[in-house]
Amino acid sequence: MLHIVNKSPAQTSALASCLRLAKDGQALLLTEDAVYAATPSMAVTSGLAAAAKRLQIFVLQPDAQARGIAGKLITEARAVGYDGFVDLIAEHSNNQSWL
Repeated sequence: MLHIVNKSPAQTSALASCLRLAKDGQALLLTEDAVYAATPSMAVTSGLAAAAKRLQIFVLQPDAQARGIAGKLITEARAVGYDGFVDLIAEHSNNQSWL
């Protein structure tokens, strides 16, 4: 399962809901303003840092670059481009977007 979150944890509870329901070993892709959750301070407060021990965390690189945080992500988060986004969709038979 690939979980996709696009809103900052400061805006909505989508990431919190996702982290609560995602199962060990599943993948999470942060896009748009959700990429802020992968910064060290927000990763701790949002619960992403703890979840990184059991989930594969991906960040859409162009969104992180657009927000000036590309070099400031937690080490557990793997940056992917649009081609990586497509690969993640193709690799996972089920995808859940959290709004």
